[in-house]
Amino acid sequence: MEKMSRVSTALSGSALTGRTMHCHLDAPANAISVCRDAAQVVVAGRSIFKIYAIEEEQFVEKLNLRVGRKPSLNLSCADVVWHQMDENLLATAATNGVVVTWNLGRPSRNKQDQLFTEHKRTVNKVCFHPTEAHVLLSGSQDGFMKCFDLRRKDSVSTFSGQSESVRDVQFSIRDYFTFASTFENGNVQLWDIRRPDRCERMFTAHNGPVFCCDWHPEDRGWLATGGRDKMVKVWDMTTHRAKEIHCVQTIASVARVKWRPECRHHLATCSMMVDHNIYVWDVRRPFVPAAMFEEHRDVTTGIAWRHPHDPSFLLSGSKDSTLCQHLFRDASQPVERANPEGLCYGLFGDLAFAVKESLVAAESGRKPYAGDRRHPIFFKRKLDPAEPFSGLASSALSVFETESSGGSMSWFVDTAERYVLAGRPLAELCDHNAKVARELGRNQVAQTWTMLRIIYCSPGLVSSANLNHSVGKGSSCGLPLMNSFNLKDMGPGLGSETRLDRSKGDTRSDAALLDSSATLVTNEDNEETEGSDVPADYLLGDVEGEDDELYPLDTEHVHSEEPEYVLPQEAFPLRHEIVDTPSGPEHLQDKADSPHVSGNEADTASLAPVDSSSSLLSVSHALYDSRLPPDFFSVLVRDMLRFYAEQGDVQMAVSVLIVLGERVRKDIDEQTQEHWYTSYIDLLQRFCLWNVSNEVVKLSTSRAVSCLNQASTTLHVNCSHCKRPMSSRGWVCDRCHRCASMCAVCHHVVKGLFVWCQGCSHGGHLQHIMKWLEGSSHCPAGCGHLCEYS
Repeated sequence: MEKMSRVSTALSGSALTGRTMHCHLDAPANAISVCRDAAQVVVAGRSIFKIYAIEEEQFVEKLNLRVGRKPSLNLSCADVVWHQMDENLLATAATNGVVVTWNLGRPSRNKQDQLFTEHKRTVNKVCFHPTEAHVLLSGSQDGFMKCFDLRRKDSVSTFSGQSESVRDVQFSIRDYFTFASTFENGNVQLWDIRRPDRCERMFTAHNGPVFCCDWHPEDRGWLATGGRDKMVKVWDMTTHRAKEIHCVQTIASVARVKWRPECRHHLATCSMMVDHNIYVWDVRRPFVPAAMFEEHRDVTTGIAWRHPHDPSFLLSGSKDSTLCQHLFRDASQPVERANPEGLCYGLFGDLAFAVKESLVAAESGRKPYAGDRRHPIFFKRKLDPAEPFSGLASSALSVFETESSGGSMSWFVDTAERYVLAGRPLAELCDHNAKVARELGRNQVAQTWTMLRIIYCSPGLVSSANLNHSVGKGSSCGLPLMNSFNLKDMGPGLGSETRLDRSKGDTRSDAALLDSSATLVTNEDNEETEGSDVPADYLLGDVEGEDDELYPLDTEHVHSEEPEYVLPQEAFPLRHEIVDTPSGPEHLQDKADSPHVSGNEADTASLAPVDSSSSLLSVSHALYDSRLPPDFFSVLVRDMLRFYAEQGDVQMAVSVLIVLGERVRKDIDEQTQEHWYTSYIDLLQRFCLWNVSNEVVKLSTSRAVSCLNQASTTLHVNCSHCKRPMSSRGWVCDRCHRCASMCAVCHHVVKGLFVWCQGCSHGGHLQHIMKWLEGSSHCPAGCGHLCEYS
């Protein structure tokens, strides 16, 4: 071993000596436990159950407890514990649900003493009472905890946690009758061993299974818990409600946690997977471990301090089939390799900057830090010489404050509260959000919403009358502008003949062209014009001529001589408009019976008034082809969202993601979407916009974000009569045995929706309470409290 040292510790007349060492085992270990004199350690696993003596230079095998010709599942151990009062008494938890006790004082080779077979599934944990020699507690995968008296053959009491699996049980060191249990649903329960009918206290400690817990050896009410959420939390159990006082963030799920002896704020942890190292944490510094042991090459399954009053020696077993003794002085110190510089922006634009004291120079513009915010990882404080790491890296923290006028975030709050993200058509959502942004002076954002409406919303159906009217007025419309021209400005050849005189064999069918232009105006089913390959900058109408006789549109001189006048259309637009017909209606009458003329054309021609004073023909045709499909703009919209996100406006990026939904989701990867959502939700929660945050989570297009609302929620309810906390078993109070869901107005049991006042706990049917509060603000139960329903 590299960098090894030898330590001697005096403990009540005897001395503990040793060094960092390891021993190879026959099989992977699941758990370890140390006897009370710190001279032996027991190692248990599925295929190993041995006792080793801890000598100064090495581990020496003393006893193999796996005896017998046939292997038994009773020897397949998930946990092992050595009694701290009787050095000959062991207990193991078997994977087949059996709890076994072992008496090392028996003269035979088989040291098995008693078997308890009451559990139906794997027993995860066993624990001896710290002061009672005959009391053993077990927790099983079947959701039950059982207390055994070793002088009896059966359990004396059974505790039901109302959960699927019990992961850990631990007797309190200071409270004689109290033990704690942890569960896979994230709850921690405190029980009185004398009252197996219900737990004394229950609270949600972690977001996910709680794998381990450990009572502090000195502070009576401190309980440390570790879970799958990669956190170690320290709870103060002396208060009326469990209070989290410390939280340590690790890099993997926590499988074991043990308080370090003689060090009030230190605890050791190991992981269930991924991470093979053992860490010792100072709970006051939750992000950088105080020490790290890196000897194992596989997952560490068990840790134990060698002696309850010696902080120098730590024992561990692992799936790499090794048993190690770690000397705390040989541990690596991550804090020495950490960067003492840091930089962070505050919610309102303040800049916090931490740097080594040796690099700090006096600057007149720097303002001292006087706020009451959470300390960073490295902070300046008076060092305690008694601590193991007296040379802790210290940094000086400075805060640069922004001007109050420039740091206002009212626009963010107003925008979040006034935006509408769902429940309306897309066009209305875009218009509403654009209006909100414009009113808040965010013109670029407003213009972006307007552009999104144009891109993704189909143009509204606009009548031909409005279309022609918009041409003269110069108003903008969702459809392209139309053109009108005078026949008298055209050549005599074009003005004297009509389309009805065309021969049946014309190679170019202008009727089809006119039909395609009419489709753009009147077809409600198709958003795009059906194909016409004629260039849109040529003027087409009810005229006859060869291809070289078509006049190109002159955009600079059109309608320069006479003002435009267009008659209103009928309810259904015609294929072509004939406002004035040329003189000589006989010409049309002759063609009325022609097979090339439809009935509508004949009627129109015969009913048209005759006025030779002017001849105006209005032709409706698109200046350009149909609008581009929304997919054409996908790259542009994606780049726009990334632009806003890079500028720090995740509010706009997330709002557009929700409003557009599947239209844009496919163009942005899931990880980027999740990052935007989590950033925006974090900002909303910082500004206490809880309802908006909940709505964003509910409307999220990211699967990882939308499941946040599905996490378990705990509702704490007090009885309206005795004011005591209600259990989760129903609406009948366990103490006063009265129904808490009694309506204060009609005095009947509420079987449906129940509403109550958080001030006095009285309530009832929702409709009854609302009607009562319309006429009186006093509680209907007569307690005198001023209730309010909002």
